[in-house]
Amino acid sequence: MFGLFSKREIEKRAEATTTYTFNAFQPGEQFPPYADRERISRQKRLKKIFQGKQLEVFERATALLKDTPHAPQLEKLYIAINLADILVTKPADLLVGEPPIFESGKPDDSPQQKAINSYVEENDLVQLIHESTIGNGYRGDAWIKIRYGYREDLTEVRKILSAEAFEVYKASFKAEPIIEHVNPEFVYPEVSRGNVKSFKAVNICTVEYVVSTKEEIPFLNVERHLPGFIKYERYRLHEYEGGVDTRFGYPLQTYNIGERVSTGREEDVIETGVPHLLVKHIPYKSVDDEWEGIGGIEKMEALLAAINDRVVQIDYILWKHSDPTAYGPDLEGVDGNAARFGGKYIPVTKEDATPGYMTWDGQLASAFKELELLITLAFQQAETPQWLFGSVLGENAGGTGTSHTDSAAIKARFMPILSKVKRIRTHYDKAIRDALWTCQLLDIEHGDADFEPVYPSIAWQDGIPKSEKELAEIMQIRTGNKPTIDVRTAIKRQDNLDDEKADEIIDRIEVDEKQINGFVEPSVFNDGGGS
Repeated sequence: MFGLFSKREIEKRAEATTTYTFNAFQPGEQFPPYADRERISRQKRLKKIFQGKQLEVFERATALLKDTPHAPQLEKLYIAINLADILVTKPADLLVGEPPIFESGKPDDSPQQKAINSYVEENDLVQLIHESTIGNGYRGDAWIKIRYGYREDLTEVRKILSAEAFEVYKASFKAEPIIEHVNPEFVYPEVSRGNVKSFKAVNICTVEYVVSTKEEIPFLNVERHLPGFIKYERYRLHEYEGGVDTRFGYPLQTYNIGERVSTGREEDVIETGVPHLLVKHIPYKSVDDEWEGIGGIEKMEALLAAINDRVVQIDYILWKHSDPTAYGPDLEGVDGNAARFGGKYIPVTKEDATPGYMTWDGQLASAFKELELLITLAFQQAETPQWLFGSVLGENAGGTGTSHTDSAAIKARFMPILSKVKRIRTHYDKAIRDALWTCQLLDIEHGDADFEPVYPSIAWQDGIPKSEKELAEIMQIRTGNKPTIDVRTAIKRQDNLDDEKADEIIDRIEVDEKQINGFVEPSVFNDGGGS
């Protein structure tokens, strides 16, 4: 077993290419596969940091003093500075804070454009992108799946109705193309030979515990995606003593895969009718020699740990010395009118009888200065200006960001975060356009759609407030006072409306114009020849 682990560790370092001649998800194997444990452990660990549960991941300050009397106090005073949350949420806000426009390139009343509008609205696609971008920020990978089926989960309804009654009830629901998240911790892709950025298969594996009053039995559900097909499998899992892998910074539960059992489905192999995978990968940041993405928090773990340690230290110093120990002459026998001390008192029998306090110079100024430096470094690694959140910490944090009013100056100040958002956008643009194209193919194959599918385009916004007057003046100068935009597009962009709502407004405008033009011109009363 150790020899096999070493071989896969070499594969993990990309020093060799390995082709497996067996299925990793079969009886006798371990789950999760060894080659994926580092990735899954990292994603689980970074999620805890994003949630502000650093205490469950690292306790450096407490660990350093674990053998001293201070350890219980430090454990109680541990403070989690949740910078990870805001640092991964802000790029998502800028990416889809102003909703993008999804275009087919066809007329607004074309079936292709109407279908795309329907897919975007029914799947809450803008919200899906926002949520995916946040999770992608700490995991480094995001996956979406496109399927054709029912949006409602009818499994419980099936249990209370007969087969005939259930079919009648199911007919009241409409099957449709659905775009949904897939947790990256459940995804196990298989790369193509010679191209690490291409997948020949994608396995979605989930552990399901079937709980009864007497026992809890784990099962492994495997949903294997191939070009044009989906294969379903189900296995019995067995927990075993010592089945927790802690080598990658997170206690990852592992299992032995047992016998194969029934999936409970009518068919275990489904033909999708689409000649490509129905699962799309979206990395947060990528390189050319591996498929795994790089998260925004992964490179900041040490900094975030140091920030938490420094805050804990400062808080501990303030608590420890808020009620210092006093020293002075022996107060034994002094009457009740003598001064009382809140903290401990040490009697001193030397000639100097003046009471005093034992204080410790905790170098709080230096501690705060280091804390400011650490936070500044964290924001720099996140490519995010501190003032973007409305306030800054420290004297040299880059200003407040409010001293510029024209859009060019604002964009220049936002350049670091805008460049980051554009990089994230390139990955989402490809995946979302692929998803909308796949929705059309599924709708044509399994639904009532009857049109030629088109590959859509997306007009993304940068999230920066625009000066509409400034833009209009620039266009006026560049075109010599010629129109640069039609009425429908102007209404859609100004009010973030779809084609149907924009057409309604245009119709009402035309009605208003007809009513105005129906009145008699006042100039007719100036005609001297009239009666």
